[in-house]
Order: sequence, then structure tokens, then C-alpha cells
Amino acid sequence: MTDMIKIGQQAQQASYTLAQASTAQKNELLGLIAKGLREQQSGVLAANAIDIIAAQQAGLDESLIDRLLLNHERLNAMADDVDRLCQLDDPVGEETESKVLESGLRLTKRRVPIGVMGVIYEARPNVTIDIAALALKTGNAAILRGGKETINSNLELLKVIQQALLVAGLPTHAIQYIENTDRALVTELLKLDQYVDMIIPRGGAGLHRLCIDQSTIPVITGGIGICHLFVESSADIDKSVTIVENAKTQRTSVCNALDTVLVAQDVAASFIPALAQKLATHDVLFKADEQALAILKDCDVRCERAIEGDFDTEWLSLTLSIAVVRDTDGAISHIRQHSSQHSDGILTDSQRAATQFVDQVNSAAVYVNASTRFTDGSQFGLGAEVAVSTQKLHARGPMGLKELTTYKWIGVGDYLARG
Repeated sequence: MTDMIKIGQQAQQASYTLAQASTAQKNELLGLIAKGLREQQSGVLAANAIDIIAAQQAGLDESLIDRLLLNHERLNAMADDVDRLCQLDDPVGEETESKVLESGLRLTKRRVPIGVMGVIYEARPNVTIDIAALALKTGNAAILRGGKETINSNLELLKVIQQALLVAGLPTHAIQYIENTDRALVTELLKLDQYVDMIIPRGGAGLHRLCIDQSTIPVITGGIGICHLFVESSADIDKSVTIVENAKTQRTSVCNALDTVLVAQDVAASFIPALAQKLATHDVLFKADEQALAILKDCDVRCERAIEGDFDTEWLSLTLSIAVVRDTDGAISHIRQHSSQHSDGILTDSQRAATQFVDQVNSAAVYVNASTRFTDGSQFGLGAEVAVSTQKLHARGPMGLKELTTYKWIGVGDYLARG
């Protein structure tokens, strides 16, 4: 039987030790994790192969299997991300807003670790390393619960992490993994408010709703990306086609991949055929509104009439919703109705349209003439991310190091009593 209370107690105790670790100690630990990822690839890849075979036998689609897959290139990239974290400033201990009050009290605000994070995620084994590295750099302990599809990969990665903790002389319980795949244990984790300080779900809408409804611990939601790009009437057609191609096809199974392209009606007749020609080489399926469909039917491309719910779908595949809108106001209205507030952008040569879009689209990341694929902790210079938050408190967008800290007020007086 998995004793969740014991896991919580162990994590909390480990967090006390981690909170006192120096930046040098934490960077040494991260270096050991990166080294382990490079030196222990055979064991990790063998475990991942078991997960991939099981996923194929279970009939999982190719986009999901791609999320499960590890190879030498991806493992080396994970190690590089951990190494980059070592080069970033440690936010813990940073003091801001230092001042002396009229009473004589010297007051400062100091960044401190949050404590213990509970992270529930699904089909990406790289998340195990991302979360562990970010948590450890910020002095936090973490309890991890990955999906059953990656159980073998995650347990092998956990060995790398805990071996590094052991060598560094830090508590191995700083990073724990719930090995039992019984979903009832997720509910137990959500109730460990005596030991766990924050819950981060990384997965579909069902997982997020479960956590919001059942958790007695604060929940940071995000990672569901219904991402849009709007091609405004002044946009460069060829450059816009290239950006949409990148956002849609570079990697389809991630939350920052493009789901919907909106096209101003003034350029629909020229842009949509150009886009269709480009994306036909990737065998993209278009889910089109009436105006877009009328144009696409004359193109050599797979297309269907969009039905109810299509514009509210995170595709995670080579499917792209497309709609023709009147102008920038129409695009903003569509995004407000259908976006998950993850990543949305405008392609335009009009400064006025760009300013209006940025001011009025209320997403965690808003782009002008850039791909939505940039919404990523590594791309943002954060080293990695524990999640992409689409809510407004306490973090928003890719959650890096500073987002995994809180603060305390420190008041120093000379035996000072309040008058």
C-alpha cells in the first residue's frame, strides 16, 4: 500500500533541508543530474522502449506516442536544459523593497522557497526532469505523479535524480514519485494540505477540473493551449504562411502548437490558397468555417466543415481550424470566445493593429509576428518550466525559477515596541 501521508511528511522534512542549501550546493546537484542523464542513457532508453511498445499495443495515436518518446537527442537536450539552470541566478534569498519605517523598523521582503509541490502530469517523461531541476534549484521538494503510459521511463529518470541527491549529500526524499498508478492516490495527494503547499496539474481539461474540484491545496492551472494566429489585412502573405507552418507543424503534440488560424476577409482569397499549398505537404486537415471552406474546396488539400466544438479543441495533431473574420475586432472577439488564454498572436505590418491586439487579447503570451511555439521556459531564457500557467494568480505563462518562490517580510528593530 502506498502511504501518502508518509510521502508528504518525508517531502516536507526534505524541504526544510533544501531551503537551507546554498546556491553552490544546488548547482552542484543539478550538474550531477545532467551528468547522470548523459551517462545513464542506456537504462533510460531501455525503460522508455517498454513504454513505447505498450503505448503502441494500446493503440495510442502517433502524436501521443511522440510525447512519450525519448531518444539520445532528447535526453541530451534535457541535460543541456539542466546545465543552463546552473547558469541562472538563484532567486532564493533575493531581498527587495528594503526600507526603514518611521517607527525605526527596518523592513525587507525576501524570496523563499514555496516548500512542497505536488505535480500531476501525463505523457511526457521530460517533465520529470524539468520539474525536479526547477524545484531543486529553488529549494523546493516535489511529489510527482506521472501517467501510467510513462511509468517505466519516469522511474528510471527518478533513479538518476535520487542518485544525484545522494552524491550531493541532500535528502533523497526531496523528489519522490508515486509509483502506484491507482488514480485514487491522486485524490489523496490533493488532500495533503498539511504537507503540500501547491498543486500543479499538467494535462487535459479533465485533470485540471479534478484538481480544482477536489484539492484542498492551492492549484496552479495551465498547459491547455488552444492557440491562435490572426493574419491581419496588412500582413506579408509569404512570411505569414511560414510562421503558420512553423506554429502548426514543427511539433504538433505540444501545448504551444497552433490550433486555429484566423484570416482577415480582405486577404482571405490570397492567403488561404497559399497556406493550403504549403500545409498540403504536411497532410494537414483543415476544419473550416463557411467562408474558408469555400476557398479551400478549390485547393488540393484535406478540408472539412467545422462543427460545434472544433474551435474549442486543442488538436495536438495535424489538424488546423481556420476561420475568416472581418477585421482585428472580429479576430479579438473570436479569441475571447474560444482561446484558453495560453498563446495567441497577430501577423501584421500595421503598428495600430498590433497595439490593439496586444492590449485587448488577455492571454498569458501574446505575439506580434512570431510563432506561438516560443511559449516555452527554455525559449524564454528560464532554463525550463514546471508548467505554463494560464491563470492570473500567482504566476502566468511559463513558470520558471521565480514563479516557484514566495516571499516573507522580515522586520528588524532595536527592541522595538509599537507605539
